[in-house]
Amino acid sequence: MAESGAGRRGGAHPPAVRVESGAGLTDTAHPPAVRAETDSDWTDTAHPPAVRAKAASGWKGDAHPRQQGPVDLRLAGPALAAWATAALVLDVPLAWSLGVAGGCLVVGVALLGVGSARYRAPVAAVLLCVAASAVSAGLHGADVRRGPVPEVARRFGTVAVEVELTGDPWLSRPRVRGDHAAPVGVLARGEVRRVGEAGAGGGEGALTRSPVLLVVDADVPAPGVHGGGPEARAGWLRLLPSTRLRLTGGLAPPTTTGDRTAAVLRVRSWPAPEIASAPTAPQRLAGRLRAGLRQATEELPPDARAWLPGLVVGDTARITPELDDAFKATDLAHTLAVSGSNLTILLALLIGPPGMAGLAERRGIAPALGLSLRTTALLAGVLTLAFVIVCRPDPSVLRAAACGSVALLALATGRRRSLVPALATAVLLLVLYDPWLARSYGFVLSVLATGALLLLAPRWSEALLRRGVPARLAEGLAAAAAAQAACAPVVAVLSARVSLVAVPCNLLVELAVAPATVLGFAALAAAPVSMPLAKALAWCAGWPAGWIATVARTGAAQPGAGVDWPGSWPGALLLAALTVALALLGRRLIRHPWWCGALALLLLLVVVRPAPLTRAVTGWPPPDWRYAMCDVGQGDATVLSAGPGTAVVVDAGPDPAPVDRCLRELGITRIPLVVLTHFHADHVGGLPGVLRGRSVAAIETTGLAEPPDQAESVRREAATHHIPLTTAAAGEERRVGPLTWRVLWPQPDALPPDGPNDASITLLVHTAGLRLLLLGDLEPPAQQELLRTPQSADLSHVDVLKVAHHGSAYQDPGLLHLAAPRVALISCGTDNPYGHPAPTTLAALRSTGATVLRTDRDGALALTGTGGPHGGMKVMRD
Repeated sequence: MAESGAGRRGGAHPPAVRVESGAGLTDTAHPPAVRAETDSDWTDTAHPPAVRAKAASGWKGDAHPRQQGPVDLRLAGPALAAWATAALVLDVPLAWSLGVAGGCLVVGVALLGVGSARYRAPVAAVLLCVAASAVSAGLHGADVRRGPVPEVARRFGTVAVEVELTGDPWLSRPRVRGDHAAPVGVLARGEVRRVGEAGAGGGEGALTRSPVLLVVDADVPAPGVHGGGPEARAGWLRLLPSTRLRLTGGLAPPTTTGDRTAAVLRVRSWPAPEIASAPTAPQRLAGRLRAGLRQATEELPPDARAWLPGLVVGDTARITPELDDAFKATDLAHTLAVSGSNLTILLALLIGPPGMAGLAERRGIAPALGLSLRTTALLAGVLTLAFVIVCRPDPSVLRAAACGSVALLALATGRRRSLVPALATAVLLLVLYDPWLARSYGFVLSVLATGALLLLAPRWSEALLRRGVPARLAEGLAAAAAAQAACAPVVAVLSARVSLVAVPCNLLVELAVAPATVLGFAALAAAPVSMPLAKALAWCAGWPAGWIATVARTGAAQPGAGVDWPGSWPGALLLAALTVALALLGRRLIRHPWWCGALALLLLLVVVRPAPLTRAVTGWPPPDWRYAMCDVGQGDATVLSAGPGTAVVVDAGPDPAPVDRCLRELGITRIPLVVLTHFHADHVGGLPGVLRGRSVAAIETTGLAEPPDQAESVRREAATHHIPLTTAAAGEERRVGPLTWRVLWPQPDALPPDGPNDASITLLVHTAGLRLLLLGDLEPPAQQELLRTPQSADLSHVDVLKVAHHGSAYQDPGLLHLAAPRVALISCGTDNPYGHPAPTTLAALRSTGATVLRTDRDGALALTGTGGPHGGMKVMRD
């Protein structure tokens, strides 16, 4: 945003617009001010930022206190040209990139001596920046592709290497593959400095510098730690950037293209990895500070304990997948990691409002201590450098530091700069220094958010103020909406989803971000000196941190929190066009408050989706439903109605989100019992989604605790939520409201089960005269044993059969013909790799006269009606 007026104290001109942002600091002289908080890199993340806007009322007596001049975009063209060039040139051969650079250089230099004076300088600047970017990107891309590491990776060879860590290790996110969960491992970015043949030792071999992604499986011991498991993972996570390791591993080509990775290095457990050299002194200091903050937050509530280190220093080790999903669904994921707004807040504490930094009336800690302007700028530069080291050089941190350095230089020299040129300069310098940032989604989101806050937010705020919206609300709403509008298309590419609650959630956390940041950094600084003081400060920071986590969980829990969107660049362009259309429509609607109120109410209803209204519009869920099979992909999750808002849940599916969404659509808030038929991941992985925001009285499981890791995860979830855990016993009968059931399997005197499937809890359920047989994942051996039990006579001619094991081919024909269900329901995933349901099973079910329905084609299913000779039963699809 350009400055308006002379900006001199006592001058006669209207006031300049002053902006603070994660991009850096302006040096204009007068209010109003706007402060924007921008996002961090998305690891597994990147969503639009929360924002905070402030504006003063302007100069007293001004007829037009918010007048604005034209925006200075002279540096925007060269910066964008360099950015685009870097993104395109990184993959091309070095000779081509040098050819492009040479051609642009020749033409650019020639333009400086010929052509129109009005246009030749801007065009020449663009061409020269393109040339510089092409050279930088070409050299960086060639560095990744050359050397022995990419060559060995193409042959999937095994090597002994010396590798230097370039970032903090992190845990991989657990993933369900079929009926098993992939073990949680450790990932880390590093640079191979020396590579040799396996067995030769990491200290021998050829010198090189190749960036790699280290993949450390759960059974690989950490340096100095014997054995694998949790202790080994903790040892790997304690390693600091700049640590050098000697290890043996297998190289493979990178799984994704276009990023700064020459190969994937899967670390072998033998010989055991060892430390070749300790981390540098600055990294050791940063590590102690980060460890002190973790210790200071140890006694906070779980959400604040996990979130606060992420906000302050980007330490996300404690962030659970459930909490991460909630922040992503509400576009608050930027608060889980350090961002440019953190630096803005710290610098504002030091120098006061940046627009007054050059005035005698300047405020902040520095003038209170009597520090001169140049000393203040130098101290702020040291603070910026320390911030980058402690918080790690993520894209948004680098961008914020670069922009802040440009503004600090202007402050020290007494020359004025506006933030739009500062932002463009930062982008240009960063892309030339590290061309790979041009392909970083976090960097894209960070720049887009800052640009929107500088260009769009003040104009939208003024429009709202002219319509009588209160100043604070107008500025906050305009800033949040501007950042969301700019970033949403890119976020849609990443998540294939558009959040409908992002703007209100960002507004609700606005006031909590600054105190949490300040108190969190105070705890970080106090930890090495006084841990009790650090804990007290962390306890104070825990209040705003808990509020932010509550907003995220509440927003994500709404049935209409987001809508699915094509996760592609055409989808992004479509969303951008729709956003522009809505912005143009909003200019007209804002003149009609009643229309605005009606549309806001409509949006609220879409997000909250009250059950009676949803049922009236969509017919789902059907009234008086008795049994529902949720569509959770390749897994099982079924629900037995036990009254309004109450149900017994049998299995939880592989992922928390689908089962949580299904239960919310069904209006379930109370669960007397969760039955987990066995411990395979496709039945228990979604348990956190069942427990999310609901009252659960007990969890019942089978007696065979296999696989052990999944059984342990269930025990851990039950202990965390203080829910008793029991074991099912054959012959057990229970009743909840109109619902009764009996446990038929496993029998205590049966042969030992041949794996977890044959240990599945089998239930015979009665509700409203209907008889339902739920077989879990029983396979033929257990099904045949079930037929030999005294209860086998009760299995004849049931109304509904939940087909075992997702309709696999492993079924006992005798059990299917004895059950002879009226309706057979199969839960399976679309295009699953197992061929479920099997054609032979479908044919056998239809031969008994059953109507077969399946979630991969029919979606979620709900059973209504009553049983008996005069009852009517109906199955409805979502």
